[in-house]
Amino acid sequence: MLAYRRGISGTFLFPISQFSVFCLLSLVSLVFLLITKGIVLFSFHPLFIPLSFVSMLVSILLNAPVAIFISMPLAFLSALISNNLQAGTICFVGAVVGVYALKDVKRRTQLVKAGSLVGAVNFLLAIGFALFQRQGLTELTKAGLWGVSEGFVSAFMVMGFLPLFEHMFKLTTNISLLELSDLNQPLLKRLIMEAPGTYHHSLIVGNLAESASEAVGANSLLARVASYYHDIGKIEKSDYFSENQKGKSRHNKLTATMSSLIIIKHVKDGVEMARKYRLPRQIIEIIQQHHGTSLVPYFYQRALESDKEGKVSEENFRYPGPKPQSKEAAIVMLADAVEAASRSLEDPTPSRLKAMVQEIVNGKFIDHQLDECNLTLTDLSKITQSFTYVLSGIFHTRVKYPGREQK
Repeated sequence: MLAYRRGISGTFLFPISQFSVFCLLSLVSLVFLLITKGIVLFSFHPLFIPLSFVSMLVSILLNAPVAIFISMPLAFLSALISNNLQAGTICFVGAVVGVYALKDVKRRTQLVKAGSLVGAVNFLLAIGFALFQRQGLTELTKAGLWGVSEGFVSAFMVMGFLPLFEHMFKLTTNISLLELSDLNQPLLKRLIMEAPGTYHHSLIVGNLAESASEAVGANSLLARVASYYHDIGKIEKSDYFSENQKGKSRHNKLTATMSSLIIIKHVKDGVEMARKYRLPRQIIEIIQQHHGTSLVPYFYQRALESDKEGKVSEENFRYPGPKPQSKEAAIVMLADAVEAASRSLEDPTPSRLKAMVQEIVNGKFIDHQLDECNLTLTDLSKITQSFTYVLSGIFHTRVKYPGREQK
């Protein structure tokens, strides 16, 4: 917890409470110490103590600084329990190597590679210490093999324990996010088949959100994957949304109030669907927050035009919220609005695209939709530049080739 108090936790990959951090680190440490005690009791070689299991698991779930911090006292305790300072030193070095081998980990196969690297480092250090102490060939070989085994065993232990800890502490790792981006995921397959226009819109929103997140130091993978799912609530009534309509709008036969209720309800439907399919909490929160308390302007104006008694309330045409609580949620909100507006822009030149993006970002800012997400004015400027760059690439002018003109 000292690491948390001193600000190391400021770089956590995902939001997590101090109590959850304490519980997670305590549980991981307890598992490690029990394994260490078992190794000593059953007379296994002390180099088999799986300290890199702790460091790699904590690195994936929290971050690298906390992983290294927790590894230091555990290395000292393992040296005391096994009565072998040399083994504690080797295990700590291997743990640090494991942390940096998993930097930006996104695939489970990287765990095997990290285990291999840890095993190789353990092997070299064990051989080095054995030669320094002038041990025999048998002891030298035994130490090297135990060191290699520790790396591989730790990697496979992480594979086994990772889903358990993710579930217990409601954490989502980059590995899980990447798996959710697979187009064979049931919800994405439904989106493709039942709301193809929304699916295409979501892909572009994902590209916009990913680029903007990288520009401001937010979690770009979370922003991209959440963008893929942010409009899943449109699946049930896909033909009521413009990107899926084929012909006359179904809203022509509805009152403005009824139309706005259908539009607004897609957020609630999306949250319910996400919970049904057990999507991670971070993605559910972005689905819930991606419109904040924004107004549905088109149907609000329609209601005002048909209102002769002045009874139209603006609150009835606003999403229920909450407003975006994270940078990623705010970026998805802005990307969603920008992509939708870009499709109706005539002659989308770079200058017009930039003006449109700036207008939308300013509008959300003035409407206080960005008050609770920790985005600075500098961040908003970077997001505007990023959106403009991506959209300029999407709407670039194509060269007319000779002989292909229609006659």
